[in-house]
Amino acid sequence: MIEPVALSTLTTFQIGGPPVARVAPVTEHDLINETLVVWGMAENWLLLGGGSNTVVADEGFDGIVIHVVTRGIEVLRSETTSEADAVTGPTGGVRLRVQAGEPWDDLVAYSVDRGWSGIEALSGIPGSCGAAPVQNIGAYGQELADSLVAIDFLSYETGEVERLEHADLGLGYRTSALKQGLRGVVLAIELKLHDTAAEASVLGSALGQPLKYAQLAGALGVQLGDRVPLQIVRATVLGLRADKGMVLDPSDPDTFSAGSFFTNPIVTEAFARSLPADAPRWPLAAEPADRVIPLEEYTGVGPVPGEEPVRMVKLSAAWLIEHAGVSRGFRLPGSRAAVSSKHTLALTNTGGATAEEVAELARYVLGRVQAEFGVNLQPEPVLVGLTL
Repeated sequence: MIEPVALSTLTTFQIGGPPVARVAPVTEHDLINETLVVWGMAENWLLLGGGSNTVVADEGFDGIVIHVVTRGIEVLRSETTSEADAVTGPTGGVRLRVQAGEPWDDLVAYSVDRGWSGIEALSGIPGSCGAAPVQNIGAYGQELADSLVAIDFLSYETGEVERLEHADLGLGYRTSALKQGLRGVVLAIELKLHDTAAEASVLGSALGQPLKYAQLAGALGVQLGDRVPLQIVRATVLGLRADKGMVLDPSDPDTFSAGSFFTNPIVTEAFARSLPADAPRWPLAAEPADRVIPLEEYTGVGPVPGEEPVRMVKLSAAWLIEHAGVSRGFRLPGSRAAVSSKHTLALTNTGGATAEEVAELARYVLGRVQAEFGVNLQPEPVLVGLTL
């Protein structure tokens, strides 16, 4: 155990009191052993990585914090393409095993510098690599799920180290089995990225993956589906994020936040039609409709023949917030918590804000959107000791 410190010093929101105790092992071996000790002695434990997606109560945490700070990037295997294949796209691959405490953006910079594509649009996302699968982080048309092969996981239930493959993780929009109740510690992640070395020798540049996000394509002055040099994609994404206060900057209070505080809601296409016509929406894959089937009619297979799937769409939480009357920079009277002056999805600590001030502001935003549009926004950060 090491001396506990206020969690405000370990989180990007800069809010939160101290835990009872803290461990911060620096090797994977020690992380396993010390975690097992904590699990054997403490009812309450909290896993903390980069602290970029956590909001802790002012009273702190009544338990032990397991602070994951392990570092290291290991190249497992590289499979380069031939020059003939290079002209059609990056078919070569490189596999990486990355320690859970490695800062995510350090990994992106490391990969881009070596000409490995697949996570370049995820530049600037704060936090650690071990936390990335929990949220299935995503931005500008890429998600971790596109590159994640597996994780090494210390299971709380068994006390054993397990390898969980991509298919075991239930990865979806800002969610995973890890977020939905699978308890334990991510020790390392394994990724497969595209090695552009062979095609760069033909095309003259290491190109990123085909662009899938209109805002990013527009900022680059190209079309969706085009490919752009990796370093240019990374620089452009960092610029877009900085304009929204989404890149950590000690001189900018707008970055003292947990990033996007609300996820983009997913609703049925039928409900979306009740919203104003200019409300942004993006179609998602249709899902089978929920249905209660009497036991005598159940054949043991699904979906039910002839059942129409439910078509879902994703809405823009930022648009809903702004059109519910909550503007950038808004704050409740006397509060030191505010909506970011750059981006309505972020709530920020303008200086000395308490966790309760953040919670009050979040409740206000939730109430406005619910009253105006009938949509229940969901918070994205982990709330420790707080309820909305």
